[in-house]
Amino acid sequence: MELILDFAKSLILSKINDDSICVDFTMGNGFDTLFLCNHTKTNVYSFDIQQQALNNTEKLLNDNNIHNYKLILDNHSNFANYIDEQIDIGLFNFGYLPNGDKTITTQTNTSLKAVKSSLEKLSKEGILVLVLYPGHSEGFKEANAIEEFVRQLSGNKYNVIKYDFINKNHPPYVIAIEYR
Repeated sequence: MELILDFAKSLILSKINDDSICVDFTMGNGFDTLFLCNHTKTNVYSFDIQQQALNNTEKLLNDNNIHNYKLILDNHSNFANYIDEQIDIGLFNFGYLPNGDKTITTQTNTSLKAVKSSLEKLSKEGILVLVLYPGHSEGFKEANAIEEFVRQLSGNKYNVIKYDFINKNHPPYVIAIEYR
């Protein structure tokens, strides 16, 4: 059985190619950005609101001799200001910066706005992969709001799945949305 982040990556690997337009909506320490960059030749757009996240990611990418990226210090809800193309792969890994200030988290209102806006830019057969963390207060609100929203999406237009461990207390889980 795949762990949550491994499952998220499996979903992406089933869709990504050399020409995929990819967005890491939550840069963090750069591991998802690195993963995306290693599987496409186009620039990967990566967003975060913390300078520390950008610095950590830039170091990781430079240490791995990666050059196909654009790191953007801005909220993920503003991504459309930077990307004109349709998105093929979108990855959200909500929560807080690992090894950073845990009081700075993604916020329900901007995260929901980013998910809604990314659906408007999603290419045919594109995928959004959302890793949600309901184990902290804001993450719980965020996960509930996002899950409520995606349950309303048309089954004729989108395939939506949820992957979680049901025998744990508030574990992280994946929601994936594929544009049919």
